[in-house]
Amino acid sequence: MTIEQTSSAGGAVAKPQVLPPKANALEALFPVPKPIMGVIHLPPLPGAPRYDGTPVKDIYAAAITDARTLSEGGVDGIIVENASDMPFSRPEHIGPSTVAALAAACLAVRGAVANPIGITCVANGVIQALGIAKAVGAGWVRANQWVNAYVANEGFLNGPAPEAMRYRSSIFAHDVAIFADVHVKFGAHAITADRSIAEQATDAEWFDADVLIASGTRTGSPTQPHEVAEVRAGTNLPVIVGSGLSAEQVPTLLPAVDGAIVGQWLKRDGRWWNPVDPRRVEQLMKAVETVRGAR
Repeated sequence: MTIEQTSSAGGAVAKPQVLPPKANALEALFPVPKPIMGVIHLPPLPGAPRYDGTPVKDIYAAAITDARTLSEGGVDGIIVENASDMPFSRPEHIGPSTVAALAAACLAVRGAVANPIGITCVANGVIQALGIAKAVGAGWVRANQWVNAYVANEGFLNGPAPEAMRYRSSIFAHDVAIFADVHVKFGAHAITADRSIAEQATDAEWFDADVLIASGTRTGSPTQPHEVAEVRAGTNLPVIVGSGLSAEQVPTLLPAVDGAIVGQWLKRDGRWWNPVDPRRVEQLMKAVETVRGAR
């Protein structure tokens, strides 16, 4: 059984109804509608090319400061990401030093705030992130590429879903949700160019993702409404914005989605490598509360 829905391109898209319904992962994680997840972009971790020997206690202290600023400003969830480990390793080359430092950072954040936390281990280190999530009690991991394949800065990347789901099962981490990007940023999509975004969203649902992410083309680039509409057309899962949401965009974009990940815009001067700016957090969450109140 399918439901015909009109895509942003004007054609009919078959919205999948053949899979058993899943519990809503966002509702399980967050007590509020349209949750906002702020991102902690960690500085370079030990083992990364740009790591300069900074004591790890200082890295974790900065993460705690950002976490408290996000939490006190009303953000609902927090994502911890090794965002400065450039150039990013391919998934199979992400080493133990990265996993250990990212896990330690997550534990520091968990000890400082009560918010649910998620993990992004770049580039596309979904299996590593699942192991960390199980160890630290995180609620979800972000998979930048979950199904199919694309050409990234790191080369040809396959979707890790089959291996990742078996690994998740083997460590009894069934309570760790998969937040999967559709039409992932930072990549060339020539391999799947003959498949619509809606079809790719269906693929991600079939391969057992829990929440789908619509994003812009790069970190901080706005997510376009047509991208959200295309993802929605192909899935019954919750759909969230994955990049570029600002306070000014909240009134028009947030009503169309089930939540949002906000990183760069919440930082001082809108630069992702800067500390979280409490004034920007306050501004964003005021706009979010207005949308929530209008529901």
